[in-house]
Amino acid sequence: MTTAIVYYSKHHGNTKKLLDAIAAEDSSVTLIDVTEQPDADLSSFDRIGLASGIYFSSFAKQIIAFAEAHMPENKDVFFIYTHGAPVGGFPKGIRAVAKKMKCREIGRFHCRGFDTFGPFAKIGGIAKRRPNDKDIAKAMEFYRAL
Repeated sequence: MTTAIVYYSKHHGNTKKLLDAIAAEDSSVTLIDVTEQPDADLSSFDRIGLASGIYFSSFAKQIIAFAEAHMPENKDVFFIYTHGAPVGGFPKGIRAVAKKMKCREIGRFHCRGFDTFGPFAKIGGIAKRRPNDKDIAKAMEFYRAL
């Protein structure tokens, strides 16, 4: 089974840390950075992961725009995201895009990630040292169970 994980992880690389661990363990995973491959073709992959840090309580606009333009229909999809705030309906927008493309959601993983946005910068950020080794292990466990 081939898997593509399309991601956006820029400010602190929180989400990329999780994805690097998954890709190191499973050589069939192809990581696609939307800023480097904005027109990637996903049609040949059996399942597709969409991964992002959370920006303004949502997946990155780059991931949502990519999915709207390039998500093939009828694929198995999963979501991975990191967030500074402890709660929120963060994947709502990206899930709506996947549903519109008749994709089947097969799972979601999220964990805290270091965040220095806005006023958090003045206090040195929140969710410091996250994702940590425990978060990475849980992300890998999630992926193995898909």
